[in-house]
Formats: sequence, structure tokens, C-alpha cells
Amino acid sequence: MRPLCLIAALAMSAIPGMAQTGPYKVLNTAKVGGDGGFDYVNADVDGRKLYVARSGPMGRMTVFNLDTLEPAGEIAEVSAHGAVVSSKTGHGFATSKPVTMFDAKTETLIKKIEVQGNPDGALYDSFNDRIWILSHSAPNVTLLNASDGSIAGTIDLGGAPEQGQSDGNGHVYIDIEDKDKVAVVDAKAMTVTTQYDLAGKGGTCAGLGLDIKNSILFVACRNPQTMVIMSAKDGKILETLPLGRGTDGAGFNPKTMEAFSSQGDGTLTIIKENSPTSFVVEQTVQTMTGAKTMTIDSKTDHVLLIAAEYGPVPAPPPAPADGQPAPGRGRGPRAPMLPGSFSIVVVGK
Repeated sequence: MRPLCLIAALAMSAIPGMAQTGPYKVLNTAKVGGDGGFDYVNADVDGRKLYVARSGPMGRMTVFNLDTLEPAGEIAEVSAHGAVVSSKTGHGFATSKPVTMFDAKTETLIKKIEVQGNPDGALYDSFNDRIWILSHSAPNVTLLNASDGSIAGTIDLGGAPEQGQSDGNGHVYIDIEDKDKVAVVDAKAMTVTTQYDLAGKGGTCAGLGLDIKNSILFVACRNPQTMVIMSAKDGKILETLPLGRGTDGAGFNPKTMEAFSSQGDGTLTIIKENSPTSFVVEQTVQTMTGAKTMTIDSKTDHVLLIAAEYGPVPAPPPAPADGQPAPGRGRGPRAPMLPGSFSIVVVGK
């Protein structure tokens, strides 16, 4: 069996248009360890902290110094997918159920907030200082006032949301994974104004970036594996570029005019916006297999990803003699995470 890194590299080289060389490289891979599952990684750029939620029996919110990646705190008994912080109030919110509200300076619990649905992704919108809690089940969005955690309202998107972006001026864009669309939401009225169809150019969209200045959306899709670039004003598709396999996060850096997509196959795709009508795959960086989510530190222009190493998949349990399915045979056994292997990967120039 070939090493996973070799398999990812071969897959990467087989995709037309995937530039291998460029200005970016892996600057640091910090093995911070710790047990538990993981999903999103979120940077609090102003507070210089990095939030990684760990799920499972020992569910907790782990906090790291964004500059050094040294441990900076922990909130116990929080099994969540991720967390975001209000830049105005300094209040953090973790997508557990109930949602966990905490003080981002002291990492202490403020309160638990009962919500419907199943909290997954989250978005902070500075337009009216609200937290958007995203859920694949209804209600698809629950809006919380960052000042006190009160529920401002809910929104039905008509599908499963993955990632959202705000323009800071009352418009929020959310990609709908199971509908291959991007919902445009009026943040003040809390209503969907329109939906942009990907028109078959991309499917199972799981990441979203936004160039606010030029009103351009970067929609990262899994099937087909493409970055669909469209106008945020009217949904017109401007370009379609190839990605690696298994995208689950995207973002845009306005300082460098680059969009990023992180993939589970261990690649980070970087797309350069040369002009509002010209886009190219600038580079594909080999990161770490399973590093499918990302966050951007806009102060350093670094992209941070999370992943872990896994051992071989154990053999499935034998079938009982009576012919009945053995317990746990439904999905089959999973590869175990290697102790101490959980890592934060930093990519930059």
C-alpha cells in the first residue's frame, strides 16, 4: 500500500491546471496532541487566539496562542464543531447543543443557550454584532445577539448550510450543500432574498470565500471538484477552476487577493484573483492528509489547518453464528487516531 502522502501527490498531479510550485509552503506543523474528534478551526485575529473544538467523551474547546501555537486555555465539557468570537463584545460562541457562550479573554463559561436544529458551522457578522449558528436541519440558521446571547430569530434556507460569509453591510452569503446553491440573506430583515444556482458547474459545495471589494464569491465544491467563482451581485458565473478532493473550507484574503480551499486529500488550493474577471490556480500546497478545514490569520496572512495521523483500519468483527449482523458492522470499524498526532499546520510565504 502506497503512503497516503504519495497517493495525494499523485492525485494532485493528475488534475489539469493544478500548479505545484509557488510562493506558499508549510511553515510549521505543531503536534499539539489531545484526544477527541475535530471539525472546524477558527482564528480570533484581534484576540490572537486559535479555537479548536474537540468532540467525544472528553469534549472541550481547546485554545491556542495564534502566534506561537502554545496552549492558551480550555473550556471543559463542550462538545462542539467550532467557535467564533465577537470583535465588539469579546464574547465567544461554540456550536455545541446547547450553544456555549464564553468570555474570550478569560475562557470562562458565561451560559448555555438552548437552540433548535443541530449546531454545526458558525459565522460572526459585524454588521449588527450577531452570531449565525448554522444547522443542516431546521431551522438552518439561528441568530444570536453577541451582547447577551439572546436569540434574535431563525431563518429557513431550504437546505443544509455549510459556510457563510458577510460583506459587513447587511448581506450574508451561505452555500447550501445539498442544493448546489448559494443563499443571499438580508441580515437586518433575516430573510433570504435570492439563491444563486451553480448551474452544474459545481456540486456539494462545502466552502465559501468572499471578495467584498469586488463582490465576488468563491464557492468550493466536492462533486465536481471545482471552485465556482461568481458575482455576489447577481450570481453570474465568472470562472470554474479545479480543486483537490474533499474540500470542507474556504476563504479569501483581500490583502493578497487570493482565495483558498482546504481539501481532505491533504492539499490546499490557492487561487489568484488577477482582476475581477481573471482568475488562475496559483499553487497547490501539500499539507497533511485529512486537513480539510482552515482559517485565515489576516494579520500574518497565514492559513491554519488541522489534521491527525491514523493507524490501520481494524478488521471487522466476525458475523455471529446465527447469521444476525454483528454489533457495529453497519459502518465498519474506523482507523484509530494515533496518540499525540493531532496537529496544527501553518501555511504561508
